[in-house]
Amino acid sequence: FQSLLILHFSSSFWKNDVTGLYGHLAGVPKALLPGVGGKKILDFCLTFICHWKRDVLYKHYERWATANDFPVENVVNDGSTTLDDRLGAVADLELAIRSRQLQDDIMVIAGDMLCADQNFDIAQVIRFFKSKSGELAIYYELEEGEKCCSRGIVEVCPESHRITRFLEKPQEGVTASRLASVVFYCLRKETLSYLSDFLLQQPNVEDKTFGRFWEWLINEEKLPVYGMKLPTGFQLIGQVGLSDYTKWLAHYSAKQQESPAKPVTCRSYARVGLMGNPSDGFNGKTIALTISNFWAEVTLVESQTLVLLPHPLNDPTEFGSLQDLFRISRKEGYLGGLRLLQATCKKFYQFCSKQGIALTKQNFTLKYDTNIPRQVVSLIGPVCAIVSATLKCLMKFYNITEDDLPKPIRANFILNVETDELFITAGLQDRVVQVYEGLVYMDFSKQLMEERGYGEYIPLDMSSLPTFWLGYLGDPSDSGRIHSNVRQRWLNGETDVVEAMKRFAELTDEARHPKHAFEHCDVCHELHSLSNCPLPCRSIYTDDCLGPGNLKMVQLARQFGSAVKLPGSGGAVVGLCMDPDRLVKQTLLNHFCLDLDHCPAERSNHKPVLA
Repeated sequence: FQSLLILHFSSSFWKNDVTGLYGHLAGVPKALLPGVGGKKILDFCLTFICHWKRDVLYKHYERWATANDFPVENVVNDGSTTLDDRLGAVADLELAIRSRQLQDDIMVIAGDMLCADQNFDIAQVIRFFKSKSGELAIYYELEEGEKCCSRGIVEVCPESHRITRFLEKPQEGVTASRLASVVFYCLRKETLSYLSDFLLQQPNVEDKTFGRFWEWLINEEKLPVYGMKLPTGFQLIGQVGLSDYTKWLAHYSAKQQESPAKPVTCRSYARVGLMGNPSDGFNGKTIALTISNFWAEVTLVESQTLVLLPHPLNDPTEFGSLQDLFRISRKEGYLGGLRLLQATCKKFYQFCSKQGIALTKQNFTLKYDTNIPRQVVSLIGPVCAIVSATLKCLMKFYNITEDDLPKPIRANFILNVETDELFITAGLQDRVVQVYEGLVYMDFSKQLMEERGYGEYIPLDMSSLPTFWLGYLGDPSDSGRIHSNVRQRWLNGETDVVEAMKRFAELTDEARHPKHAFEHCDVCHELHSLSNCPLPCRSIYTDDCLGPGNLKMVQLARQFGSAVKLPGSGGAVVGLCMDPDRLVKQTLLNHFCLDLDHCPAERSNHKPVLA
């Protein structure tokens, strides 16, 4: 990319200044007006480009060019002195290309563009442009109060990121899109000839705008043009009056001052599988619930460098002795939460780059905390809870919206962090329920997963939920290897495994059905009946695989009249008791003699709902 500055006449709005506050700026080109942070607006373009390539020459009008050592031969003056003899933006660009005999890809940035955040990643923009076989147009999502009729609006395919339609300042109601194009483009050298073709069709200077050019190129010529979103706002000062300029400058400056001061803290809750698991990994159906008792919390604070802080307990680096290291490692393993933060950040950047979302160049410090029992990691998902909370923080910090990363895709993202980056065997259930939160019905049918990449996820009413209790092993070393070789047997089409997974899905639908489910007045009795059948997983998982600890918890709970099941991969049980007082009393009296002193049954005094 070669750096050129094109000078053309633009109108002044200082004649409307009745306050006299801006008299010292009379006659100053709009590109040289003060911008966010006190810098001139044109400084944004210079800083933006120089962050990408340090040896790019500077540009300025006259004094600004001299002060910034920008060569005069790279300043192109179109000769216009009034609005009546101006050439038009596209003609100016064509003049610069022709006069400098440019035969390369070019980037076009408006010099009078006021940007809310002047520190986004130019390298990410260039990489995205180079990865596509077409032009690139930058867009952003209109803020509240901004009208479509003052912008070029783009409609973008969410899968391919190709701009399917460009509408120059459409009237309200013409399109539902709120994505506004700005004068920030990348054009391939093969497309530069289209500028002359366009100008030949436009006798009026009013039509020689970039908006009309893109409207013609995309809608009529059908050339592939791709869109990349910047999570920040833009205003073209050339299109507004003095009051609008001062309003937007104050708005963006205030946002810039506020952003570094506020830490971002997000929490994701643990989950229990109520019905259908582990069929979520086998195109089945499940119902799961997030619980407020256990959670993972991540805090993000803006900082000079990017720092991931180790947890003092979960990421130990110092031990009292070799024996301490041995005992802690034997019980808790070797993998803490730091790797989860790092993998999530890496995947987030990769996702945004691929999806055409340019991030601001901001650094941060991440730390996490969790009260999810580390020894039952397979029970209530501390791994995906930490990943989920980290993703929430990153989305808030970089202003990534629900439209940019919808909930079903977010669940896939969390799963991919675990499977692709950390090589953890996992299913979608935990990730879905932690994204949606509350009580969720999930259908992972093969047809849905193949057609769109995610299942059908339906939040359910929690008002009729009974009280559940949760019990887990203090040391699950004998809890078995729940998943064992079942997946391979399922892939091989083994009848018993295939039929068992179908039965798990059927039980889920029965639990959701009004006759049985959570909306029915006899919910406790019906769910108790469904859950108290012989332990379904025993039909395909052997007792050795389930482990003696899990089986003892099930036996103890049923001895006290409680429906019980495994909510995950082992190490814990979730139960429903028609007589909670009896359950607590019998557990206190008998759990020691049953050799389950390492397996306390914890029962919440309230429904397991979000805090």
